[in-house]
Amino acid sequence: MQNGQKADIQPLIDMAIKVYEERIPFNRILGIQVKTLELTRALVRIDMRNDLVGNYIQGILHGGVISAVLDATGGMLASVGVLNRMADAPREEMTGRLSRIGTIDLRVDYLRPGRGEYFHAQSHILRAGRKVAVMRMEMHNDQDLLIAVGTGTYIVG
Repeated sequence: MQNGQKADIQPLIDMAIKVYEERIPFNRILGIQVKTLELTRALVRIDMRNDLVGNYIQGILHGGVISAVLDATGGMLASVGVLNRMADAPREEMTGRLSRIGTIDLRVDYLRPGRGEYFHAQSHILRAGRKVAVMRMEMHNDQDLLIAVGTGTYIVG
């Protein structure tokens, strides 16, 4: 068990994975696959597909896809922090709080063209407060080249 993690948080994390992979329609369109979701780290994968291409001449990943995947990765980690703090709360209260989590600010720096067979995005916490959480995200391609970095600020309280 990680430092600060409540003993019964794993079922809640499993629920969050299901929500982010299956219940959010846009994430399904992007093909987000959650590989790791822990209290301090999230890792997702998307596979390159023709319908995600932004520059059809070069065949590179659309910048909006990169931004959206980074945002989703940061948001899911912010959600886990809320779940951990509310692990003993009634489900209705937890669901209500989770439904109000949203992106306040997102900055993305595109470092290389999005070329690859698949991409991994990961996030870690810069600051997690009761009202606002700030996450740092990175996206790498299948050759482990850093494609983009982002910083996301999320309302969590």
